[in-house]
Amino acid sequence: MKVARAHARVADARRDFHHQLSTALIRDNQAVAVEDLAVKGLTRTRLAKSIHDAGWSSFVRMLEYKARLYGREFHRIGRFTPTSQTCCLRDVKDGPKPLHIREWQCRACGAWLDRDINAAINIAKAAGLAVTACRAQVRPEPVPAQRGEAGTHPKSCVHKV
Repeated sequence: MKVARAHARVADARRDFHHQLSTALIRDNQAVAVEDLAVKGLTRTRLAKSIHDAGWSSFVRMLEYKARLYGREFHRIGRFTPTSQTCCLRDVKDGPKPLHIREWQCRACGAWLDRDINAAINIAKAAGLAVTACRAQVRPEPVPAQRGEAGTHPKSCVHKV
């Protein structure tokens, strides 16, 4: 009975956390994109305990139904999209890497990329969310501001005392 109560407390705490986090994410964002992970396949690896503890499948289901409820966009990216293997700057596939490699250098452009940030950018691109406010495609590299945008207008800086 003690073990069953302990399991129930953990399950309730996880469910409560998932509800709070999914609600906050959906309310704060117009669109959410997730990568469709093969959860069943991941549970057969040495990461099985971590995968089950995180409750990824139930969290994604909550995100999906709350997105519909609040009128937000929800995108699920296919599991075979190589998000962590492709350079987000040049769209060049660099090949699979073991999980312990957290940063890598693109062979095509030489940029150092963080595995998670690179994957997040590629997921946003795959979902069609990587656009500017005027719906133009995001430039892959920084562009300097034009001369008219590079400073402040002298009259806007005048302070009355």
